[in-house]
Amino acid sequence: MVKGLKKMVLASLACAALVTGVNMQPAYAAYQLSTEVKTATPALLQASQIGVKVDAPAALQNLENKDAILITSFGTTFKDTREKTIEATVNAIQAAHPDTKVVIAFTSHIIIDRIKENEGVTFPTPEEALSQLKEEGYTRVAVTSLNIIPGMEYDYSTAVFNLHKGEFKKLVCGLPLMYWMGQEGQRDDVTEAMKALSTEFPKVGKHEAILLMAHGTPHPSNAYYSVIQNRIDELGLKNVFVYSVEGWPHLDTVIPQLKAKGIKKVTLIPMMMVAGDHANNDMAGAEPDSHKSILEKDGFKVDTYIHGMGENAEVRKLFVERAGEALTALQAETPVKNGHHKASNK
Repeated sequence: MVKGLKKMVLASLACAALVTGVNMQPAYAAYQLSTEVKTATPALLQASQIGVKVDAPAALQNLENKDAILITSFGTTFKDTREKTIEATVNAIQAAHPDTKVVIAFTSHIIIDRIKENEGVTFPTPEEALSQLKEEGYTRVAVTSLNIIPGMEYDYSTAVFNLHKGEFKKLVCGLPLMYWMGQEGQRDDVTEAMKALSTEFPKVGKHEAILLMAHGTPHPSNAYYSVIQNRIDELGLKNVFVYSVEGWPHLDTVIPQLKAKGIKKVTLIPMMMVAGDHANNDMAGAEPDSHKSILEKDGFKVDTYIHGMGENAEVRKLFVERAGEALTALQAETPVKNGHHKASNK
């Protein structure tokens, strides 16, 4: 924790605000600088950002409110799962906010290029989407993410937020599916997400197990998988193990645990927004190095469940909540430096 931060527990909206040129203590902040800090530098202010980020430059507060929600996702070239997961979630967010413009942008430039080449459909990058919204006259934008954890892809969204600060009357960067862990009185996103995901788990017997395949990341947020495993165990979800494709724990980490428990049969489920290349090939493919093949060679009977988390209605509800949280922060009143003007939340 940055020295000089004062913890502030919130009952409703847990987030943190960074406001350019604005002196504010928003009702939705999760943390705020101690009142003893009299000369906070820009670096200290940026370091203290925990939760939802807000930028509201005083010079633009007289602009008329015109709101939009920008949804960011890694994307996928698998059209069928894209429709059932990403597009279904976008539609659910739009349905929750029918009077607000909602747009989707992909953070994978490779996927954008492949979809354009193969389908003739162009998805914008977050930067392009923000520029287009600004061109169309939108003055307040809530950026919300379809990422699972706050890893490298979520950092892309926060980087876009930081690079575009000062361009809108108000710009908000919301949270991924799992962010808070119940620390310091905050909500426990990890437990909520695992409860939601577990609605699709098959019943398992004494010698059966469920393996949740996460993506994995070189980002320090890879540690979230340990917290996820902890919450799975705390919820009493029997014989459920997390492993990852590109991080830790990996399949070799889990297999000895399965053998120690006498597990004979496993069901592989992707803990990813979409059931794309990793689910279809790395997890369930026929190649000798697929997870299914490796487990079968080790003597396990293997079932695969090739459905992304976005197909799960309970998971989609949580993403709708994250988007609603970002929009609430966007539409909250914004005190400005001189204290004489407040942005309307209408």
